[in-house]
Amino acid sequence: MNVLVVDDSEIFRTLIGRTLESAGFRVHTASDGVEAMRWIEEGRARLVVTDWEMPRMGGLELCHAVRGSDLPAYVFILLVTAHHTPAERVQGLAAGADDLIAKPFEPAELIERVRIGERILGLETRDVAIFALAKLAESRDPETGAHLERVQLYSRALARRLAAREKYRDRIDAEFIRLIFQTSPLHDIGKVGIPDSVLLKPDRLNQSEFEIMKTHAAIGAETLDAALERYPDAGFLRMARDIAASHHEWWNGQGYPLGLHGEDIPLSGRIVAVADVYDALTSKRIYKGAFTHSVARDLIVKESGSHFDPEVVAAFLDREEEFIEIHNLYDDTIQASKLTLAPLPPPGLAPAPVKIA
Repeated sequence: MNVLVVDDSEIFRTLIGRTLESAGFRVHTASDGVEAMRWIEEGRARLVVTDWEMPRMGGLELCHAVRGSDLPAYVFILLVTAHHTPAERVQGLAAGADDLIAKPFEPAELIERVRIGERILGLETRDVAIFALAKLAESRDPETGAHLERVQLYSRALARRLAAREKYRDRIDAEFIRLIFQTSPLHDIGKVGIPDSVLLKPDRLNQSEFEIMKTHAAIGAETLDAALERYPDAGFLRMARDIAASHHEWWNGQGYPLGLHGEDIPLSGRIVAVADVYDALTSKRIYKGAFTHSVARDLIVKESGSHFDPEVVAAFLDREEEFIEIHNLYDDTIQASKLTLAPLPPPGLAPAPVKIA
């Protein structure tokens, strides 16, 4: 595994680097937190060994910067420090360090502490498992294409926009954004329990079939509830469960499976609802063609306050161009026309709603 060693002292960079290389780690170096942050933001460093005191950006500031960024993957930080008191150790951990080691250090201890970080980062195989489970559910429907990838990116774009608003600053942090990106692919996991005769029907569903299809939300929630009973402290499972259960609830209480209303619907579910419907509208299906961005946007705007949380719709409108870029990047059809941004139509001219299961 790659390790980024951050220290303004060339002597310590060399000492730490050689120690870790002797244990089989691939070592890169940076002279301060500013340089290290560039490596981290570019996705080139996930295991960081950093000094506490450095010019420009020290170890504590680096920890704060990493924990305050919605990076796509977790970064493990080992803080190397001459600060030994309990209060100073607490200060380092509170800043976001995962572990601390005191100077002067024993080489064997440094190696084992870095190996702890390697094991912890290995736990992120959960993300692979999440996506594999979601793909398994999706594989039963041959028409969904890159649906999961697009919904992930749409959901993250909406969460990031909402996080900038005063109302959500205490509710949407970097961890929330990371989790909604990781767990939104499980929104339709309950479809594994839907009969092929309904799930794969090459036409619109009749009312009785639609009622069967609607049960996928409850099936998904029950499946993830079982996992939560065994691992009640797993925050990612709780968000995945909330999304699976509530992304078909409506702001006005007319959704399913529970008929939740307004802010009783989990915020993650309200975000994924817009992401999921937008993708369904702009994707081709056997029973319909792909709608243009402007048609999909008009439908979502028309349903603001009834189907969708108005604030999530406002975030969607603020991020229209990003949605278009995501769709065009993950376009399923080889010769499909790319989506473009068009002006909103006059009031009253939006198309009729389309029912999305």
